[in-house]
Amino acid sequence: MAAELHVELVAADRSVWSGEATLVVARTTSGDIGVMPGHQPLLGVLESGPVTIRTSDGGTVVAAVHGGFISFADDKLSLLAEIAELSDEIDVQRAERALERAKSEADASAERRADVRLRAVATR
Repeated sequence: MAAELHVELVAADRSVWSGEATLVVARTTSGDIGVMPGHQPLLGVLESGPVTIRTSDGGTVVAAVHGGFISFADDKLSLLAEIAELSDEIDVQRAERALERAKSEADASAERRADVRLRAVATR
């Protein structure tokens, strides 16, 4: 059996995903990071971006994450996000409309959120 790490992706309002994985890729303030079983302990600040989880059964889970923290120790990875949604929960047309509206209103943070949501969908 391949080495695994236990992953908990939690948003401020709910538990988004929990399970076993072989790799998690997330964006931090220091850049993109990949965490595999046996990784050195870490604590970091999450940037807005897609999080990709390679599950132990060979599947892939992608979530749009907006801010928060990442913590890893003893093969347990916690992603504590301000906002997180799985890619299959994202309404593409709604996200596209939000992106256009944010661009027309020159709202950089709303534009970034909509862009991350669309990138998460494109990655799934």
